[in-house]
Amino acid sequence: MAIINMVRDYERIAKFQLGRYVGMKGPGLVWIIPIIQAGTKVDTREQYFDVPPQRNITKDNAGVDVDFVVYLRVMEPERTVLEVRDYLGAARQLATTTLRAVVGEMALDEVLSRRDDINDQMQVKLDEVTNRWGVKVTAVEIREIEPPPAIAEAMTRQMSAERTRRAQITESEGSRDAQINVAEGERQAAILEAEGEKQAQILRAEGHREAQILEAQGYADALNSINGAAQNAHGNTMGLQYLEALRTLANSESTKWIVPMELTNAARSIAERLGVGAGNSGGNNAGSSGG
Repeated sequence: MAIINMVRDYERIAKFQLGRYVGMKGPGLVWIIPIIQAGTKVDTREQYFDVPPQRNITKDNAGVDVDFVVYLRVMEPERTVLEVRDYLGAARQLATTTLRAVVGEMALDEVLSRRDDINDQMQVKLDEVTNRWGVKVTAVEIREIEPPPAIAEAMTRQMSAERTRRAQITESEGSRDAQINVAEGERQAAILEAEGEKQAQILRAEGHREAQILEAQGYADALNSINGAAQNAHGNTMGLQYLEALRTLANSESTKWIVPMELTNAARSIAERLGVGAGNSGGNNAGSSGG
């Protein structure tokens, strides 16, 4: 009586008849005749296995514990069945030895800082071997790297010192920028103040100039008015004003006078007029007396 095997879409069955491989079957219903035939199921989905922390020695003789995860997938089920007995167990052992080889070629600082490089190197090296089994290594991911306690403590101190240094640099740069900003602000303020003072001086000078112009125009108008009034005034009136000016000079303490020619002429004219008036008056008196 045949045995019916339900093979899912992600599974395959390697069918053997009388010990001889006759092909991969599935998915669907696969008939297996007992004693004459046998079958081995293979899962074609992507699988993974993790490797617990392994002690590895770096190039500079430092011990580190590394644990990681390997992801793989069966690409050729036939070879996976025929070429290797337990491909997952074989891949796990291969991953452990490959990790030791990769870490042994790197210094401790490189192991700690180049995790992606380690992942890529391990994936390439593992895939070169598992390809014979029809298995493809899709990824290798390191989960944790633990250095020795003494090295971890030294790294912590170094990290603290580096952070302190960066903080001091940041603080000094901030102080420098603040001083630059203050100096720039003071410079701008001085420029603005000088510009304001210059504009103020210009405005004051323009105001003073306009005031002088207005004052000169006032003097000119006043002189024009005086000149017009003097032209219309009677000669005796001007002469009397000149005599008043002479009397004022006489009362002053000065011993030397500078008398304008116009004043002298005016005084002579007044004297002649006064003399003419007196002569006419005496003649009239004489005539009256003689009569």
